[in-house]
Amino acid sequence: MAYCEACIDKDLKIAKLEETIKGLKAKLRYRERKEEGPFGLSTPSSKVPFKENALEENAKKKGGGVPGHKGHGRGAHTEESADRIIDQDIGAICPDCGGLLTMKEVRDRTVIESTPSRPEKILYHLSVKECKNCHRVFRAKAPSVLPKSLYGNQISAQIAVMHYFHGITMGRITEMTGISLGTLIDIFHRLRRHFEPLMETLKSTYRQDPVKHADETSWRNDGRSGYAWLFCTALVSIFLFKNTRSSSVPKGLFGQEGLPGVLVVDRYNGYNKLPLKLQYCYAHLLRDLEKLGKDFLDEEEVRSFTAILIPLLSQAMHLHSQKVSDEEYYRKAKELKKEIMKVCRSPAHHLGIRSFQDIFITHEDRLFHWVEDRRVPAHNNRAERDLRPTVIARKVSFGSSSDAGAETRSVLMSVLHTLNKRRGEQSLESVFKEILDEIAKNPKADLIPLVIRPLPNSL
Repeated sequence: MAYCEACIDKDLKIAKLEETIKGLKAKLRYRERKEEGPFGLSTPSSKVPFKENALEENAKKKGGGVPGHKGHGRGAHTEESADRIIDQDIGAICPDCGGLLTMKEVRDRTVIESTPSRPEKILYHLSVKECKNCHRVFRAKAPSVLPKSLYGNQISAQIAVMHYFHGITMGRITEMTGISLGTLIDIFHRLRRHFEPLMETLKSTYRQDPVKHADETSWRNDGRSGYAWLFCTALVSIFLFKNTRSSSVPKGLFGQEGLPGVLVVDRYNGYNKLPLKLQYCYAHLLRDLEKLGKDFLDEEEVRSFTAILIPLLSQAMHLHSQKVSDEEYYRKAKELKKEIMKVCRSPAHHLGIRSFQDIFITHEDRLFHWVEDRRVPAHNNRAERDLRPTVIARKVSFGSSSDAGAETRSVLMSVLHTLNKRRGEQSLESVFKEILDEIAKNPKADLIPLVIRPLPNSL
């Protein structure tokens, strides 16, 4: 049977046009819904235009603990555990009749109270003495305060943690402490100068880790659009606030020589030419796959494809956290890879499906390092979580006011977030104050072993 070549070309063009029309219709539906209000996979929950009612069976659930669960009541302090013991007496005369009151018993009541947060003004009398023999002069130093600083290490550590770790704005800190805005900025710049030499050590430690993560988000600087870059591991966090999203930022951190380990990232091209192995994040792929399914609800081929592949990608992401033996892990990982690639290599007519399949076929070397090394997750959730405080700070502070402010934020956030991962049972504020106390004793002290602390036993 003879086929007309021109007719075949026309049929192919018609098929492509039909696919294009379907895609444009899906985009049109998306735009129409946008006019009604924000929606979509990337829409924050606070902007979702409606919230579905809770399921009836969930709404009728009764409160209370699970039967057999040991409760946690209010704990009482003992004389040994209490910070202060105050005897409170009502006097010796009855307030009603004026009679004499006699003691019946003493009852204890536990109360938890905070101390005033206003700074305490301290005046040190520093002695200056001279040796009678060698005539050398010795001067006493004010404890726990940096050289030429008006503010002590306790309050310096407190406000640094408040601003650069918890994201509290400088205006709010000014209201709470009475320290002026200009003074706050000066304190932070002074701290940056002490810790800035540590950045190269943090970068070197990060580069040698077997599993590294990276991500970026927008961050305005002096009114201009910029980006906050995060490079992190389980024990190190490096923040870089730059005015560009180009590959020059990660290239400047990773260098040109080959590095060990795997870098977990999304599919942003800025990471593709780095000198180490890449693992693409499955959470981003899953989001794109869900969007494909929602855009083409009427397509049976798309529904079938997403119904098979979505559970496989979810299983791959959850496998990393499962408490199974190494042998069981690698067996399941190999099976999942086989199933994923089988779906991605199966014939498909829909252009959206074929485009998604091409990602796995073209970049197979960047999608399955989690199969070969259990330490490597199939998702970039660590970077997403570590970057979340920066996103919150961006909403309340609107970015940095100058290049110097951005540099100070880079250094102090890197130090504080790294310390938080290594602090063990101590509070972050107390750990940071201890380091400032060491600087007060010796301004040239080696800070590397203080920041790159021994690993907590839990890690």
